[in-house]
Amino acid sequence: MKRSAPRCAYFLILVAAILCVSNALWAQEEKGRVVEEIVARVNNEIITLSEYEGAEASLEDETRQDCPTCTPDKFQEMLKTRRLNLLRDLIDQALLAQKGKDLGINVEADVVKRLDQLRQQYGWKDMDEMETQLRAQGISLEDYKNTLRNGFLTQEVVRQQVSSHLQVTSDEVEKYYKEHESEFNRPEHVVLSEFFLSTEKKSEGEIPGIEEKAKGYLARIQRGDSFEELAKRYSEGSTAKDGGFLGSFERGQLSKEIENKVFAMKKGDVTEVIRTKTGFLILLVMEHYDAGIQPLDKVRNEIENRLVYERTQPELRKYLATLREESYLIVKPGYTDTAAVPGTQIVEVDPAAAPDAKTNKKSKKSKKDTAADADPKPSGNGPSQ
Repeated sequence: MKRSAPRCAYFLILVAAILCVSNALWAQEEKGRVVEEIVARVNNEIITLSEYEGAEASLEDETRQDCPTCTPDKFQEMLKTRRLNLLRDLIDQALLAQKGKDLGINVEADVVKRLDQLRQQYGWKDMDEMETQLRAQGISLEDYKNTLRNGFLTQEVVRQQVSSHLQVTSDEVEKYYKEHESEFNRPEHVVLSEFFLSTEKKSEGEIPGIEEKAKGYLARIQRGDSFEELAKRYSEGSTAKDGGFLGSFERGQLSKEIENKVFAMKKGDVTEVIRTKTGFLILLVMEHYDAGIQPLDKVRNEIENRLVYERTQPELRKYLATLREESYLIVKPGYTDTAAVPGTQIVEVDPAAAPDAKTNKKSKKSKKDTAADADPKPSGNGPSQ
């Protein structure tokens, strides 16, 4: 039997394909006007030096987060590769976001929902306060919206145009399991998702109402409503955009109270409403693995995700090569797009002196904002406390 690409693989694909960048623009003054040095043009959009430097500055932290157990040599090797491909990844982001606009994909509802989740998460009373807080960090609200918008566009394009066409058969899963069986010898652990309502900056009089609200959501979950969809729509935790997914935890990695609860539960069980320092928490045990070599049925989804992920990377690069062939790209001397397609008209000249992309035969329509997915990632350090 063939299986379509699992939904949870899409997030992994996006993380692998796109680097997170800062949106704060560092402008310089020249003859009384604000200017930005341009590193590259992608159709009618630009990648600025400040965007490039912001992405470069975040590489070390991102690499540590992605490979916390790497040896120093492995870490440096990964960091070197990411630096080499930095401009490639920024161009990838711009091309995918532009393609999303060309396809007419509308992600405004996702943008509004994510902004409201962040507002609630940080205890900002309204969007005006959120705008003030972002501005204090050197980020405009519009820049941040564009960042979210382009991230969601990118994710949806990868899902529609690449991942949805990939399939994994049961035979392939079984073959992978037999060849890598030792990799599934693990200590006891649980995989958790959370639903969280915050009580930060709330008065004592408001807290009972929030608790009743959490109990209402718990009742819906117990009646059969999708935990993932409820978390996406109503949870105020940082994991909301991922359907509440927290990750895998062994004994000793959670607070004793929570550990005692979830390790006594089986797959599919849901906790009662748990009061924490900052709110009310509901946990779903997505999987509970006993110690030892895990049976195939326990790791089937994980293997499917691995296989889809492995196949997506070369297919995504092929797709991006096609987008490059259809696009008008100019790279400033001294910078390199490591995915440049041989034979395409990519001219390494000063972009400031380049003709407007609309006059080039490869430019299809006007493009607007360039931004990358800088939406905060789940910390992976356990449930909201």
